[in-house]
Amino acid sequence: MNRITEITKRDIMELFKNGLEIDYFFDIGIVTYRYFGRLEEIDFLKRIYDLEKMPSHDSRYKNAEIDIWKHTVNNDDYPPCWVFEDERFQLQNGSDEIYLKFICEIFHPAVRNEKGYWKEFLTEVNKLLQNDGYELYPAKKISNREVYAWRVYKPEEEGLFIPYSQRNLRDIREKKISLSINRKARNQIYKLLEKYNVVYQHTDETGWDYNVKVEEDVFNDIRQFYIPKCYNEKKQYIETDSLENFILYNSPFYVMDAIEFFERNISSDDFEMQINAILRLNEISLKLDNGRIVSTFDNQINKNSLNDVQEVGLKELLQEAGKYYDKCNYQIAVEKLWDAFERLKTYYSPTLDKKDSSNKIVQDMGNNKQPFMELFEKEFRDITYIGNNFRIRHHETTKIDIEDERHYEYFYKRCLSLILIAIQYLDGK
Repeated sequence: MNRITEITKRDIMELFKNGLEIDYFFDIGIVTYRYFGRLEEIDFLKRIYDLEKMPSHDSRYKNAEIDIWKHTVNNDDYPPCWVFEDERFQLQNGSDEIYLKFICEIFHPAVRNEKGYWKEFLTEVNKLLQNDGYELYPAKKISNREVYAWRVYKPEEEGLFIPYSQRNLRDIREKKISLSINRKARNQIYKLLEKYNVVYQHTDETGWDYNVKVEEDVFNDIRQFYIPKCYNEKKQYIETDSLENFILYNSPFYVMDAIEFFERNISSDDFEMQINAILRLNEISLKLDNGRIVSTFDNQINKNSLNDVQEVGLKELLQEAGKYYDKCNYQIAVEKLWDAFERLKTYYSPTLDKKDSSNKIVQDMGNNKQPFMELFEKEFRDITYIGNNFRIRHHETTKIDIEDERHYEYFYKRCLSLILIAIQYLDGK
């Protein structure tokens, strides 16, 4: 796919070539950052490209590696940021996937200069990419440092964030979801939230600055849905503005709300990891994933599973399916997921047609062992049969209607299970 315009690519190249303006109180300065970070330029490129198999632009040398070394190390006569305009690297006219992989590598912990202005450059690059529908985000950590991946950028469409207890209100009332948090775990959660319950400045409509604690914003967010309460010593359920009482003496579902709203009101790369450590330690089958509390039992799409997807259309459909599933809109979630499944089957096109592309995925999943290849081939056929015979897409009126919402959940989880396994084998992984 080619969404990233020549304008965005030019701006990103000029950013690394000319530097970034930064405000220094009463002055503006220009700071620079090398796209290859703390590495030598050729060492950075070898992390992504097989330079020995790429052609040389200089007839005196047999491959790109020798060519580039001669012109960047030995003679240093290539212009700054030459790589962005060199057609061999497909950064100008190649696919978005190639370009985004290159940009992500710039900010990899093994590459970036931690003492440099990489964070400022990352922020500016993200602003430019978001104009064309992409963003970089911290997908995982290595040695406690963020590794960035790309995803399709969706501006906040929901308007109002719906917290855990309200998203799952029907299932909670019907006792499909049960949750218990013991006193030890509640104390650990409260102490962590209190650690992040700092005072910071707000500015009102008149420009007046005033101090506020994070808990005040959290309670204001909660009040959009219900009055925050807790049980007192007499077992009475009373209104409260105490974070400690809300966490220690309240419904466990509302504790999850507080965790989500803290995540939304603070700026921390470690909060999610620390909360999840507490939940795992206390054998609570939930986790905080990208700002939402989700079940660890749910076979759901998460940011780590999307890292293996390097095709924009497939990644976008999976993100959409996950978004609708989180909203409990299972019908649309299933529709998006089946579209993703059909897109998955064409992953290796146009090099291979749809049938051969599917066969390659099956072979890779089965490690070329006949029993497993037959197993996954049958699963591909079964999922295709469901899509062809049941009314997965709402406009297909001639198919078998799905009248029981629980059947949507079954279809979703069965199809998703196959997709999540398949994408781990894409591109020879």
